[in-house]
Amino acid sequence: MTTDVRTTEPEEAAFATEPSPPAYAEDVDREYRALVARRLFPPMPKDRLAAWLGTLLIVAAAAVVRLMNIGFPSRLAFDEAYYVPEADQMLRYGFEENRAYYFIVHPPFGKWNIALGQWLFGYSPLGWRFASVLAGVVAIALLSFVVRRLTRSTFLGLAAALMLACDGLAFALSRTGILDIFLQVWVLAGFTCLVLDRDRFRRQLADAYVEDEMHGPLGPRVGFRWWRLAAGVCFGLAASVKWSGAYFLALFAILSVWWDVGAYRLIGLRRPYWVGVRRSLPFAFWDLAIVPVLAYMLSWIGWFAGESSQGRHWAEGRETAFPFIPEAIRSWWHMQGEWLKFHNGLDSPHPWQSEPWSWLFGGRPVLMINDHLTGGEVETWRTITMIGNPALWWLFVIAAVWCVWRLVTRRDWVAGTVIAGIVAGWALWLINAERTMFLFYMAPVVPFFLIGITLGLQDVLGKPSDSLLRRRLGAAAVASYLAVVVVLFVFFLPVLNGTELTGPERAARMWLTTWG
Repeated sequence: MTTDVRTTEPEEAAFATEPSPPAYAEDVDREYRALVARRLFPPMPKDRLAAWLGTLLIVAAAAVVRLMNIGFPSRLAFDEAYYVPEADQMLRYGFEENRAYYFIVHPPFGKWNIALGQWLFGYSPLGWRFASVLAGVVAIALLSFVVRRLTRSTFLGLAAALMLACDGLAFALSRTGILDIFLQVWVLAGFTCLVLDRDRFRRQLADAYVEDEMHGPLGPRVGFRWWRLAAGVCFGLAASVKWSGAYFLALFAILSVWWDVGAYRLIGLRRPYWVGVRRSLPFAFWDLAIVPVLAYMLSWIGWFAGESSQGRHWAEGRETAFPFIPEAIRSWWHMQGEWLKFHNGLDSPHPWQSEPWSWLFGGRPVLMINDHLTGGEVETWRTITMIGNPALWWLFVIAAVWCVWRLVTRRDWVAGTVIAGIVAGWALWLINAERTMFLFYMAPVVPFFLIGITLGLQDVLGKPSDSLLRRRLGAAAVASYLAVVVVLFVFFLPVLNGTELTGPERAARMWLTTWG
């Protein structure tokens, strides 16, 4: 930003040295650029040690509680009957055997996750469930980390981690050898990598903008974006656990390019959308389209190598219009279609199935274990069910509406991110609402609802410019709410981990008739 100095002095003055712009002009320019840079990349909190220690404390406590009584039940529970034996076969042979009495319907990577625990602790209850515990506590740590970055608040990051640690659905899944807890952690890992990529990209743009190194209408080059590549790998692995991970990949890939366009607009590039098409889209297509497909296919190596894999030899001897495609690839593609047909047509009635609209309230949790013990003087029960913490789940709709309000009124990108996660993890299930579905399909979207609640807590806390009384009242309200979350988690814990209860004690925790 320069000052155009015109002179009205006599002609000879035109040959004199042109006066320098006023000193304050450079100061204003520098101040403006610093302001734009701060909007591009707001500074992170300085209390990194406190963030690490707080997160480790929550993660350690969550791990201890999840490992307590992990051996109950000693038998396979619910869908463990499918995934645990399949994981054992993959550990032994590298693929699931082609057994005639059931149809293998999910990609292999989630079962490789379960196999990790079996490799460490053998074919035992601890072996079946250890990897789920590990995935559950890693998800808590990731949520703390990413919310701290989204909000630039260590307290809010720890609050989000505490809420996930105290959610009943996440707790029950992280003690069960089924796939959905792994879908949650890999989706969250991909999202975390995208947020890191966004921050790194914007910091590089901010540095170039402050130094006035824009390099033409397309703006500065920022080099290879390793975090976005890592996000593509994580989302590809999420889809390799369950295909529903691809919903998150699609929406967040679009959002990542949109974030870039917003950054280009902020630094004043005249054609930010064109810059996005030229600079961001080609590399984003590689990182968030090609790389996830490669990661997905890589997870099938065992299937391709296995002589007795389900459907492995389907294409052998069959006529085809594409003889140049290897038979193994054609067999694999055919089986993808068969598995898709199975999922789309799954409508077998189940006593614990539920509709997607009811998931928002935790209306029909899955009852996994309900052992009735009659040997003693008093009849008792050992129950494991997936009841979401009411203090959290009964605010999900409010949190979603609040995010819409923040997006519309403040153009809050974090709120928009939450909405994208909710669409990917919940709304898209409404497309095929006729099929048989279960509450634990909500696992990967729960962290995004919790981020939405965290944004509400941020507004309750108030702004730094608010009065001291206002801030104290907000802090008291937030602390009280988090205390209720913890108390309700402790209250419901006996029906989440199979603690022995009398009939009245068990009934006291079945607040809705659909829970019992």
